[in-house]
Amino acid sequence: MTAIRINDLTLLGLPDGPAAVYMRLLSDGPSDVLTLAGRTGQTPAEARDSVEILREAGLIILADSSEVAIPMRPGPALDLLIRRREAELRQARVSAISAYEGFVRSGGGEPANNLIEVIPGSTVSERITQLERSAHEEILGFDSPPYYADADANQIELDNLARGVRYRVVYATAALGRGDYLAENVIPGVLSGEEARTLPDVPVKLMIFDDDCAVVSQSLPQTERDVSALLIRPCSLLSALTGLFEMCWQAALPFDVRDRPASRYLQPNERRLLGLLAAGMGDDQAARALGVSRRTLFRYLEGMMARTGAANRFQLALHAVRNGWM
Repeated sequence: MTAIRINDLTLLGLPDGPAAVYMRLLSDGPSDVLTLAGRTGQTPAEARDSVEILREAGLIILADSSEVAIPMRPGPALDLLIRRREAELRQARVSAISAYEGFVRSGGGEPANNLIEVIPGSTVSERITQLERSAHEEILGFDSPPYYADADANQIELDNLARGVRYRVVYATAALGRGDYLAENVIPGVLSGEEARTLPDVPVKLMIFDDDCAVVSQSLPQTERDVSALLIRPCSLLSALTGLFEMCWQAALPFDVRDRPASRYLQPNERRLLGLLAAGMGDDQAARALGVSRRTLFRYLEGMMARTGAANRFQLALHAVRNGWM
């Protein structure tokens, strides 16, 4: 049990010697340097160095005019160690990337067959999960059927959004037209902070993870499920895919179902209906996406038009925009 705890401390950046001394202090109580040296197998000089490291880290204090070390509550000190460790890991990542970029600039380059990898359909979902978990800043995506797995809430996306990873996704109308996918995947993401827009169609199914790589589907729209994908590493093709995304993002229509102060006048399905119609969906598609009949959809529209005094959908849309409903 003690060894596991010492390992936990060393993972945070505390050397083995100080970690062993701290655990001994927690076990035996306040002790002087010579006692600690004998109990941890360190020389007096090593034990003194360990005590000094622990003191600087805020994990112990020294009794007045003595070398007796007294353990302190670890919370604040460990938080500082964690922040230092994170900074060291970020710097190590930057250094590794810089070293590789220097290699590329020197003319070494990278073999073309290492820039593009074919991912078999049976492992695509797992690879995307790994890449998504490792994202630091932003994930970009084109979303359209078919899918690698069944539609459900993407818990990894929700966790990433909570820790500050930005998501920007352009959905094809066909994706929003699937009621289960809209309710169980799209809406939870948007409500958690995903920035979503929509186009009648997207040029390719795509996810870009930071500036590190992209995953592109190879399947055709008429197939029922994705069968394989391409992993694109940093190269001119990755830059082109990023540029393609930004062009489509600028052209796409916003899709937002988040509640707004003014939308207290709307029922949840009415607010979603406005978002779907603004995204370019027809009545039948919107009804299917909401899981209601055409008659119910028209009842939603008639209710909103009656409340706003709108004579037609155009006037309803103007009222919705002016009052911040969409």
